[in-house]
Amino acid sequence: MSFDWTNILVPVSILLMAVYAICLILIFLYALSQLSLLLNYIRQKSKKSTDAVFDFNNPQEVPRVTIQLPIYNELYVVERLLDFVSKIEYPKAKLEVQVLDDSNDESVEITANKVAELCSKGHDVVHVRRTNREGFKAGALKEGLKTAKGDFIAIFDADFTPKKDWLLQTIPYFKNEKIGVVQTRWGHINRDYSILTKVQAFALDMHFTLEQVGRNYGGHFMNFNGTAGVWRKTCIEDAGNWEGDTLTEDLDLSYRAQLKGWKFKYLEDVETPAELPVVMSAVRSQQFRWNKGGAENFQKMIGKVFRTPNLGLKTRLHAMMHLLNSSMFLSVLTLAILSIPMLYIKNEWRHFSWFFNITSLFIISTFIFFICYWFTYKRIHGGGFVNFVEFSKSFVTFYAVAMGFSVHNSKAVLEGHRGKRSEFVRTPKFNLAKFKDNFKANKYLQKNISKNTVLEAFLMLYFLFGMTSAFFVGTEGDFGLFPFHLLLFIGFGFVAFSSIKNRI
Repeated sequence: MSFDWTNILVPVSILLMAVYAICLILIFLYALSQLSLLLNYIRQKSKKSTDAVFDFNNPQEVPRVTIQLPIYNELYVVERLLDFVSKIEYPKAKLEVQVLDDSNDESVEITANKVAELCSKGHDVVHVRRTNREGFKAGALKEGLKTAKGDFIAIFDADFTPKKDWLLQTIPYFKNEKIGVVQTRWGHINRDYSILTKVQAFALDMHFTLEQVGRNYGGHFMNFNGTAGVWRKTCIEDAGNWEGDTLTEDLDLSYRAQLKGWKFKYLEDVETPAELPVVMSAVRSQQFRWNKGGAENFQKMIGKVFRTPNLGLKTRLHAMMHLLNSSMFLSVLTLAILSIPMLYIKNEWRHFSWFFNITSLFIISTFIFFICYWFTYKRIHGGGFVNFVEFSKSFVTFYAVAMGFSVHNSKAVLEGHRGKRSEFVRTPKFNLAKFKDNFKANKYLQKNISKNTVLEAFLMLYFLFGMTSAFFVGTEGDFGLFPFHLLLFIGFGFVAFSSIKNRI
């Protein structure tokens, strides 16, 4: 008597189909949340600003400001950072700069010398040193806050190059006493350096235009982005001060402040330039921190969001999708892996054709993302046919590379949801204008190949198999998923080989 494999394969197939459908639905819901933000973004464009602002012609209305510069082993960029900050236009008597230096290498002496130079020129700059890195960046910011003279705290990471009028464009909005944070849009001084920097800029532009504007205009929770923004000092203190129990202390404090009733102001038209990471290991460390921190904050904050009274349902739902942003990589990775079994199930058991007819409709999610990203791209680069063609190429490239990062980012998300603790790993800075030809000699770069690279290379081959399968399944082949598998093949191949190429 032969064994009937159908008794096992059919239930397993149904289970895989159910998981596949759940992933499609989650991605679709996320796409709908993005579409909602797009509608907010469009509405905001027709709104005229009525914000009350400080009159800086009246010296009595010019508040005292502290600029905090949290740094850790920033040998290549600390002098550039201090040069740009020293050129910011603001009354010297009301401006203090705190260099919150947790470094343990030769950059300490370079920083001390630069601070002494600026002090000799009449700038109020203090070099704050700690005996340990407790709380990492959050701990440094909290330590500096103890002695900060300013009523408002501006923060810049080491790779940022703020413009001279930056404080004059941001501080005035704090005349509204309900505003706790003013956040500006990140710019990218090396956007066109490589495919990797172009993809990063493409993704960040989406966040800093459509998402931040859409959330802010809709009255939903947005986040301070860790840099290129200003806090009201009393807002930080009222919200419970900086905490280092997540890897995204900025998102954590942002939610605690807004749950206490503080309002945030986002300035899309104020750009703060910064330098994007140019090698895969640096991008990996940054992505890991952001995605794990997002999951950690979901665990920490989602209960408070739904327990806090007087929050609208729409705001609660947007907050949930915001905090689950990074968790979408789990759905993307699961969907990708299951897509090849789906190809075989579809062509082996025709009575499931109804299921695949329905799931094919979820291609609408991709069209929603395409439309949302086009509005972002058009805002920065302009419209027209030529730009639309360039955008389309950029979107396809971004889509492929983003999926290639899904293994790395899913691991980060799982660790965040499980509560696994890990060290705050800084993103190495480069200063390409000065070290363009020898940036690979950067002493802070990781020299090991990521443990995920082997799996990413395997998945590249796995999706090559999926592409090949399209020619052989069924009676005449099935090419419905071929474009999807091609993008996955390219994405995982790019991430894996970029890691190997840079020995990172």
